[in-house]
Amino acid sequence: MKNLLIEISQKATKYEDFNFTPEQIEKEWLGNIPATEKEIAEIESKLGLKLPEDYKEFLRITNGFSAPNDIEPSFEKIAEIDYLKNFAQEIIDAYYILPELKTAIIVGGKLEEQQFLLLPPQSEIEKWRYWKFANWYPGEHEFENLTEYFKDVLEFIVKEHEK
Repeated sequence: MKNLLIEISQKATKYEDFNFTPEQIEKEWLGNIPATEKEIAEIESKLGLKLPEDYKEFLRITNGFSAPNDIEPSFEKIAEIDYLKNFAQEIIDAYYILPELKTAIIVGGKLEEQQFLLLPPQSEIEKWRYWKFANWYPGEHEFENLTEYFKDVLEFIVKEHEK
């Protein structure tokens, strides 16, 4: 995953189609310093669950990640993630036909037009689910895992700049 995040950062900052900081452009990196194991354990305790391994891998690489363009969410620092119901109950109320939102954890896009949500398994046989969600993007867009999401982001960046 680290190489994927590096490639996204390099391509996004190279094309400079978005408002990046001078430091992000210079370092070609949209991430932050990694989260510590203590921070990960603390958020898992706060949420009352074990986060998916690929998300913890992401946090060990970077504690948050800036949006590479205006259609992807920024990923929050670990201290900012929470259950969606604690942050924006109005989203759950507006999309009552999506009961999954009641247990969703918002990890990206808290104050943006698009969010990235982790949906905990509801039984022992279920897996974590990964959703990109936005009012302007009809319905939830599910990804197999976090790596697949970031591959999709990179593919979009590359396609946009081949035009």
